[in-house]
Amino acid sequence: MGKLLEKEDILRGLRAIDRMAREAAVTVDLSIYGGAALALAFNLRQATRDVDAVVHGSPDFLRKAVARIAEEEGWPKDWLNDGVKGFLSAHEKMRLMMEFSDTVSGGLRIHTPAPEYLFAMKCMAMRTETVGNVSDKLDIEALAHEIGIKDARTALEIVESFYPPSGIPPKVRFGVEEIMEKMQERRGAGAQAAVPEPSAAPKK
Repeated sequence: MGKLLEKEDILRGLRAIDRMAREAAVTVDLSIYGGAALALAFNLRQATRDVDAVVHGSPDFLRKAVARIAEEEGWPKDWLNDGVKGFLSAHEKMRLMMEFSDTVSGGLRIHTPAPEYLFAMKCMAMRTETVGNVSDKLDIEALAHEIGIKDARTALEIVESFYPPSGIPPKVRFGVEEIMEKMQERRGAGAQAAVPEPSAAPKK
């Protein structure tokens, strides 16, 4: 994907789906993950390559709505896609997004992951490349700070609470340990810099 989708782009696209669904009296349940969830639910991202989502109701309607919005906006046809399916946990922990929750007469209902679940997903998906100043490692750091994770052991315990330990690749474990160690080092350096130099004793 060329141009990144800004947070306002994502919201505009979702509001258009909501409007179409209401007009058609269709209810669409959508779970949103990845960078889009970071932007919408936690304000930890301002842009993403696409919207990682899984539809739980009215997939045919959603497919047509997504295609129509892509044409109107000049976005790729897969601006909203379900490529994230391979990283879903059997123990999902989701929250209803208040802006998209009222679907009594049709509309879009959006669910986003709890921060701990999104952290675990990001760790499992860990990619090393950076696109437009965006990377999984930076997202993992931001979520660790948001949740208050201080060390690698706690981080890995959170990942293991959503995914079987035997299914967590060694590269994920090493990657998490490296990220948390660097965060600890930066905290230590910051704490040292914050300690004031002892003042010289007054001369008698």
